[in-house]
Amino acid sequence: MDFIEQAVNRRMGDERFDFRQPPGEAALLPADSVTWRIFKNPVSMFVGGITAVILELAEPRVRDGVWNNTSFRTDPMGRLRRTGLAAMVTVYGPRSKAEAMIAGIRRMHGKVSGVTSEGFTYNANDEELLNWVQATASYGFLEAYSQLVKPLTDVEKDSVYREGSLPASLYGALGAPRSQAEQQSLFAAVQPKLKPTDVIGEFLELMLSTPVFPKLLRPYQHLLVRAAVTILPAETRQHLELDAPRWQLKSWQHSLIKLSGRLADRLVIKASPAVHACQRLGLPDGFLYK
Repeated sequence: MDFIEQAVNRRMGDERFDFRQPPGEAALLPADSVTWRIFKNPVSMFVGGITAVILELAEPRVRDGVWNNTSFRTDPMGRLRRTGLAAMVTVYGPRSKAEAMIAGIRRMHGKVSGVTSEGFTYNANDEELLNWVQATASYGFLEAYSQLVKPLTDVEKDSVYREGSLPASLYGALGAPRSQAEQQSLFAAVQPKLKPTDVIGEFLELMLSTPVFPKLLRPYQHLLVRAAVTILPAETRQHLELDAPRWQLKSWQHSLIKLSGRLADRLVIKASPAVHACQRLGLPDGFLYK
């Protein structure tokens, strides 16, 4: 059991988390935020999450903290579900429960420390590392949405980074980017520290082979994994040696993903955290799908 599972389980107990309760309680972010609109889309969330993990694993200290202290290798599907739930609770959950869950993750982070094979010491609560994780998550989710669903303006992208500042501070990422300019500055500063690693290849192979989608849709899953590689910054993709043909998309494949992303953005999923959170606040089910 990894630290996210422990934190989620301690907060939610054995019951399925109900985003509809308690009625009227606000989330950490307002319902009219750009982040609420982005996080409702399952296609871009899957792609952006993989992009974020690639960037995280490229940083040696984050790589060791994630790969050596979580269940990615032994239970990738379970790990995906738990990480996804934590993200949904952070954005859509009632504030009191989101804060309690994040506090639990922070406590678990404090127990994760070590020394990388390169000799770098780390603790999962190091602010520098948390800033990087927060920046990669914001970048992955907003770029996946903007490139594969609906283009976001520079103002909207800046809003995503700014909206993330409160959750980021609760996680301990006090210096996380609050704008595209700050994100680009951080990426430029961290780029020399990023390393190509077999762990990234192992992670991508897990994402290709783990049955996230039904068997008939497995080829589509493979396209989404490749899409996650394509939305990496070009310089970073080359630096990490991920510019091989196997990770590139043909134009028709890119168009297919964009079509599915746009369709998903208009599909009101009644059982989704996004819709249940709207119901908690007395908003119509289609509030985020206008």
